[in-house]
Amino acid sequence: MLDKNAVSQTNAATAAEDPAMTPEAIVEQLRVLQGHIPNYVQLSVPDAATLRTASNLHPDFSQAAIDAVGASPRLEATVGQSAETMQSTLEAAARLAKVEEELKAMLDGVSSSILTLRHSVGHAALMAYEVSKRLVKEPEHANLLPHVASMRKTNRFGRNRKAKAQTPAPAPAPVPVPTTPHV
Repeated sequence: MLDKNAVSQTNAATAAEDPAMTPEAIVEQLRVLQGHIPNYVQLSVPDAATLRTASNLHPDFSQAAIDAVGASPRLEATVGQSAETMQSTLEAAARLAKVEEELKAMLDGVSSSILTLRHSVGHAALMAYEVSKRLVKEPEHANLLPHVASMRKTNRFGRNRKAKAQTPAPAPAPVPVPTTPHV
């Protein structure tokens, strides 16, 4: 019998041997996984807000309600779900919450990957800009002039932005002073 750690190590070894999947292939695999998630749906913000209150009940409250449904056939008929159905749904949600945690961790990892990739290019681009600005001063590197001009035009670092003509703000209206009638 394989333990979970051995399976993870096997999966990691297989992934290390296999070249990285393309981002498009990963998206395709994620879409396939969506079909395996029970009740998978995209909710609008208002619809999600409507569901949030009842979904965030204290676990002990939910368990007591499940026990009450199991103890009363009339309550089961009123609720429209058996205690067994409610219990299995609650357990499925708990197991799926672990998937959610793992996906959040994966999202953090993907975000970090994108950040490091963009940083690598950005760092090299800034270095290329600095070196190009020096090289264009020499005639043999005149071919870089249009590139430096393009970089200068789109550079958002180290460039003074022209201040827009400041129009004076209108003076605030005087605050009325309350008067008290003299009696």
